[in-house]
Amino acid sequence: MPAYSNATPPISLFPGDVGFSFNAETFPSANTAGAQFAIPEPSGLADQTHAVRWQTIFGTAPSAINIRLQGASADVDAEYSDLDTSTATAGEARTVTGVRVKFLRIKLFTSTGGTALTAKMLP
Repeated sequence: MPAYSNATPPISLFPGDVGFSFNAETFPSANTAGAQFAIPEPSGLADQTHAVRWQTIFGTAPSAINIRLQGASADVDAEYSDLDTSTATAGEARTVTGVRVKFLRIKLFTSTGGTALTAKMLP
């Protein structure tokens, strides 16, 4: 996965869509962000929060991992902040409720070993 880039507008994820930040890829170096996605907000709704389910899957489990779901109001690298963190070396599915952001991504902070990183999200 290349380093973070917002040169091309991100793909929008609607409820029920699946977005792959990493898709069965070689583990990237530390502090590498995967693909980012826009989360559309329909107008006229009083509560525009989302429940976001995200999942990590490994071909071969790493011996250590720190991977995070991040969100931002603008698609600017410095604006992304952590919404949730996973350190499960077997992979896991997690749900975060009350998410109010316009953009989501998954970022690998650290890992030791492992092959075939898949990290996906479902808003």
